[in-house]
Amino acid sequence: MFQLLGIKLISFFDQLGAITMLALKIFKKIIKGKIHFRNTFDEMVLLGIKSLPIVSITAAFVGMAFSIQVVREFLDFGAGEIVGGVVALAVWRELAPLLTAVVFAGRVGAAISAEIGSMKVTEQIEALESMSQDPIDYLIIPKILACTLLMPLLVGLADIIGYLSGLLVALGSGRINPVAYFESAQTMLRVSDISGGLIKALLFGFIIALLSSYMGLNTKSGAKGVGEATTFAVVISLISIFILNYFLSLVLF
Repeated sequence: MFQLLGIKLISFFDQLGAITMLALKIFKKIIKGKIHFRNTFDEMVLLGIKSLPIVSITAAFVGMAFSIQVVREFLDFGAGEIVGGVVALAVWRELAPLLTAVVFAGRVGAAISAEIGSMKVTEQIEALESMSQDPIDYLIIPKILACTLLMPLLVGLADIIGYLSGLLVALGSGRINPVAYFESAQTMLRVSDISGGLIKALLFGFIIALLSSYMGLNTKSGAKGVGEATTFAVVISLISIFILNYFLSLVLF
C-alpha cells in the first residue's frame, strides 16, 4: 500500500513539474513575441466564438434555476426587493465563471487534447519538428492565447444572460418590481465583484488550455491512448477549476 502511494505521489509531482515547465516555456515564447497570429485568430473562432451557443444556453437556464429558488425563499421572508442584488452577486462572482469554465472544459478541453493527441500518435508533431517548426509556437501558444483571451468575454456574456434570465423568472412571480430588481443589483454589486469574476475566467481559460495541451502532447500510441488522454484532460481540468475557484474566491472576495 505504501509503495503504491509513493508511486502515485512521485507520478503526481513529476507531472506537476512537467506542466509547470511547459507553462514557463510558453510564457517565455509569448514574451519574445513568438506568436502565430493567423493560427491564433483561427483558434479564437474555433474554440471561442463557436462556444457562444452552449455558453448562452447554460447561463440562461442556470440563471433561471437559481432565481426560482431565491425568489421563493426571499418572498416568504418579505425580502423580495433584494432578489436582484442576490442574483447579481451569485451570477457575477460564482455561477457564470465556474459553470462557463465547466462547459468550456468539456467542449474545448476535449477538442484540444484530442487534436494534439491525434497529431502525436500519427507523428505529425515529429513532422513539424523535422521542418524546424516548433510545435509549441505553431500549435500550443495559439490555443493558449485563444482560450485565455476569449474566456472573459464568454463569462461576461454569461453574466448578462444569467442575470436577465433571473429577471424573467422574478417577473413571472408577479411580486417582484423590475425597478427594485435592478436597483438592488446596483446597490449590492461592486466593481470588484465584476472584475473578480473576469479574473477567474482569465485563469480558468489558461488552465484548461494548458492542461489539455499537455495531455495531448503526452498521448500514448493508438486510438485508445487518444481517448484516455482526452478523458483525463477533461477530468483534471474540472478538478483544477474547482480547486482554483475556491482559492480565488478567498483572495478576490
